[in-house]
Amino acid sequence: MSAWPDAAVTAVRDDAPDRRSARLRLPAPTGPYAVGHHTLHLTDTDRRDPWVPESGPRELMVTVHHPARPGSGGAPAPYMTAEEARLLLEANDLADSVPAQSLAGTRTHARPGARPAPGQHPLVVLSPGFSLNRATLTTLAEDLASRGYVVATVDHAYESFGTAFPGGRTLTCVACEKAEQTGYDAVARGRAEDLSFVLDRLTGHRSPWPHARMIDRRRIGMAGHSIGGNSTASTMAADDRVRAGVNMDGTFFDPVPATGLDGRPFMLLGTAASHGPDTGDESWPRDWARLDGWKRWLTVTGSGHMTFTDFPVFGDQLGITDPEAPLSGERSQQITRDYVAAFFDQHLRGVPQPLLDGPTPENPEVGFHRP
Repeated sequence: MSAWPDAAVTAVRDDAPDRRSARLRLPAPTGPYAVGHHTLHLTDTDRRDPWVPESGPRELMVTVHHPARPGSGGAPAPYMTAEEARLLLEANDLADSVPAQSLAGTRTHARPGARPAPGQHPLVVLSPGFSLNRATLTTLAEDLASRGYVVATVDHAYESFGTAFPGGRTLTCVACEKAEQTGYDAVARGRAEDLSFVLDRLTGHRSPWPHARMIDRRRIGMAGHSIGGNSTASTMAADDRVRAGVNMDGTFFDPVPATGLDGRPFMLLGTAASHGPDTGDESWPRDWARLDGWKRWLTVTGSGHMTFTDFPVFGDQLGITDPEAPLSGERSQQITRDYVAAFFDQHLRGVPQPLLDGPTPENPEVGFHRP
């Protein structure tokens, strides 16, 4: 379940900084809006938790990033708690060299209490990879919000190394063991129920988010990393409110239905080494054929499974390199943010994006496949 940086073979650069004193920071968002931040604790009283039924109803943590007015709000939001950071670092054998507070204290760009930007905006829901908490998609979430999207990033209880819940609880990854018996398709289907419930709460009456009026309910998209990418397709198969989806390097353990996704657009964005047409994951060519709307299959040369998360950015700052995934943190985030935003701009806003038409000289790492 190692997540950092990607492969078992890693090295420390000769000019690497002292990891114990490193000050980590996320890249600045690229859009014209400031970014607001709000945390929600949601409880689905109609479902028991599938991994720990004795714990009671299914619980979710959601961070909502939204377009905001410049100069409003408090201090930037924390990246994660110290306990969440400790558990993540321990799982990746970095607890002895990277202090939990260095990761927990990562500089973000979103401000709680920021006044919302005027108007209604498309909603994008993000689901993280298995064993990772929602903080690991912060760079993408902040950037989309700065470009004018409301972004809800969801933590699924007992599916991460550590996620903080109210009452001083930090829930750990019970599902990491149980999913080996249930199959990872059960994770994707369970998350689909979670994500539809999040849509119910955010777009329904008496929404727990005070700025829910910002959401344009006719323009909802979804994206996820790893199992979160599979969950995006699973949610679309069950919930027609989601108009467009992106799978970032996730195997389709729960297959796309043979009947497709009712013509809705879907994009595959993955590693060249693992998710090209002939690289071993048979679920991508199988489900590519089932996608019945606008679709793209993109791979990134030099990338690894964690390229589409915040980890490469931190790896650069900590002097951690991965010979099997040499793409820099800067390029990793540029490519992820630009292509995901282009996809949603085209399919939720109706603005054509030449970036999605084919290879470009500015992005030589990105390959287009039409098997």
